[in-house]
Amino acid sequence: MPERADAARNRRAILRAAEDLFARNGPEHVSMEQVASAAGVGKGTVFHRFTSREGLIRALVEDRVQALQDSLTSAPPPLGPGAPPRDRLIAFLDATIELATKNIALIAAYDQSTSDRQASPTYQLWHAHVRTLIAEARPELDAELLAYILLSSLHSDLIVHLLRNGQSERLTKSLRDLVGNLLR
Repeated sequence: MPERADAARNRRAILRAAEDLFARNGPEHVSMEQVASAAGVGKGTVFHRFTSREGLIRALVEDRVQALQDSLTSAPPPLGPGAPPRDRLIAFLDATIELATKNIALIAAYDQSTSDRQASPTYQLWHAHVRTLIAEARPELDAELLAYILLSSLHSDLIVHLLRNGQSERLTKSLRDLVGNLLR
């Protein structure tokens, strides 16, 4: 059933308000009451729609991640189909780092609130993508495990530290070097 117009409008208002408050104050310093007030809706509407602050954070992250997921199948090469696996993997990691850099506080809060990252549909899709690219480029490698290792390297306190300290270019270059050597 399609979403009612007023419900869609409220959802957009809540997400915009949360995004603004999270960017200014950090997600850990924003209450659901503040989000409701900024969005011009009742607190019950926010809780009904998102259940908790973690649910709200998850919705914001999923909105941002969806564009990257769509790009994996529809963007021009190298991110989308048509480029060699090595180039596609590098483009995917570049896009992931760019997404994380633009949304570091939100992503860090999401990572802290997620107990089983590997179970999320996004992680499973990304793992399948990375595993497939590794297997295409180097069939003799354990692509499944290498995909887990590569993706897990993006979820650490060190990565958050690097991004918060403006070192995304350093991270991007190092990941490019790693993938270049792995998929030679």
